[in-house]
Amino acid sequence: MKIIMLGAPGAGKGTQAKMIADKYGIPHVSTGDIFRANIKNGTQLGMEAKQYMDKGLLVPDELTVKILLDRVAQDDCKNGYVLDGFPRTIPQAEVLDKALGELGEKIDYAIDVDVPDENIVKRMGGRRACLSCGATYHIEHVPPKKEGICDVCGQELVLRDDDKPETVQNRLNVYHEQTQPLIEFYQAKGVLKTVDGTRDMKDVFAAITAILEA
Repeated sequence: MKIIMLGAPGAGKGTQAKMIADKYGIPHVSTGDIFRANIKNGTQLGMEAKQYMDKGLLVPDELTVKILLDRVAQDDCKNGYVLDGFPRTIPQAEVLDKALGELGEKIDYAIDVDVPDENIVKRMGGRRACLSCGATYHIEHVPPKKEGICDVCGQELVLRDDDKPETVQNRLNVYHEQTQPLIEFYQAKGVLKTVDGTRDMKDVFAAITAILEA
């Protein structure tokens, strides 16, 4: 069962990817994690990627796919995996498809966690973080006991720059421009499944498991 998670930043696809991985005993493969592991272990692919990252450049698609294929060729991926954060663009999806095809493999499901922009801006804008101990809250869903103060260490909570409405909207604009076309790409391949990401996390997961077990 080879699964790709799609969805805008803040749609909750990373959380769902972890839950799928736990339930079905398959690895949650995040490109960020693989890059970090390769760099930490000093692999040749990791060193190549580091040269780009150190300059603040994006790692080229071919190199990213090489690192990804190296990861999914490991024993723990033999029953499948959940890809999170890749592909982000049509060229990446095409390179991945071609590489998997050469191995006689393909993606089984591309699951789009669909959440309207205004919900995401509201969801992210409600996040509050403690810069002292790292605890996170949400003013509606997980509020601190005392407004603006961390339950754990008593320090002041802040709205991180990443979660400010204008920053979130910029990230969403990039998503619509670069990543949203993947929805049509995987729809044309007959593997796209869409779930309503505005619902409770458990309900979203139930919808995903119903798709995977149909």
